[in-house]
Amino acid sequence: MTQDNADIIVVGAGLAGLVAAAEAADAGKRVLLLDQEGEQNLGGQAFWSFRGLFLVDSPEQRRLGIRDSRELALSDWMNTAGFDRPEDHWPRQWAQAYVDFAAGEKRSWLAAQGLKLFPVVGWAERGGQGALGPGNSVPRFHITWGTGPGVVEPFERRVRAHLLSGRIRAHFRHRVRELVFDGPAVTGVRGDVLETSQVARGEASSRVVVGDFDLRAGAVIVTSGGIGGNHELVRRNWPRERLGEPRRSWWRACPRTWTGSCSRRCTRRART
Repeated sequence: MTQDNADIIVVGAGLAGLVAAAEAADAGKRVLLLDQEGEQNLGGQAFWSFRGLFLVDSPEQRRLGIRDSRELALSDWMNTAGFDRPEDHWPRQWAQAYVDFAAGEKRSWLAAQGLKLFPVVGWAERGGQGALGPGNSVPRFHITWGTGPGVVEPFERRVRAHLLSGRIRAHFRHRVRELVFDGPAVTGVRGDVLETSQVARGEASSRVVVGDFDLRAGAVIVTSGGIGGNHELVRRNWPRERLGEPRRSWWRACPRTWTGSCSRRCTRRART
C-alpha cells in the first residue's frame, strides 16, 4: 500500500491540477500530485484543446472596438446560469469571483507565466438576444499562441521544477476511488495503484490494479474534471425533478468531420 503525507493533495494532473500544485508549492506547501495516467499525460485534455481564454475588457478587445465590462460579463453569466435556488449560493459566488478575475488580474498573471495572446478575439457561446439573453453578448474568446500545449507548458515547467526540489511529489497511475473524512473535514484519499503503462499521450492505458493507497493531507483539491463526456454519469445525476428525463438520443458526429455535420447533411442517429 502506498502511504505518504503532505500539506495538500491534488487529485488530477491536468491543467487545473498543475496550476493548483504549482501555486501551493510556491506558497511553501508540501504537495502530493496524483493522476491515474502516466507522467507522459501531464496537462491532461488541455494539451489537445484549442485553448480559448475568457477575458473581460482586455486590450485585445479594446483594439478591435469591442466594448466590454465586468458588469456586462457578470450579467451575461447570470442570465445564462439562471441561478434561482438556495443551493446555487456557492456557484453564484464562484461565478462572481471568476468574472472579477477575468476582468482583473487574469491577463497580467498569465502574461507573467509567459503566455501570449493571438490578436483576434473570437465569439464562443455567442448570445443571440443581446445583454438580456443567454450567452456572451460580445466576443471574449482569446486564443493563446501555441493553443493547448502553449498553455500547459509554463505550468508543467513550474511543477517539474518543484518535483526536482522535492516540494511536489507525484504519484502517477494512482486512481482515486474515495475521499477520506474526519467528521466534516476531508483529510485524505484512497484508491487503486494501476500497473505501469508506457502508452503515448492520449492512447488508452491499462486499468489493471496492482495495489492500493491511503494518503493523508491537511487539504485535498480535486481537479479531476467533469462528467460531461460520460453519458452514463450525466444520466445518473440528471435533475429529473426539474428537467424531466434526459434525452435518449442525440446526433452522432460524422466520422469524416470534426463538426458533426457536412455538406451532405447526414441524418444518422445514435440511440441508447
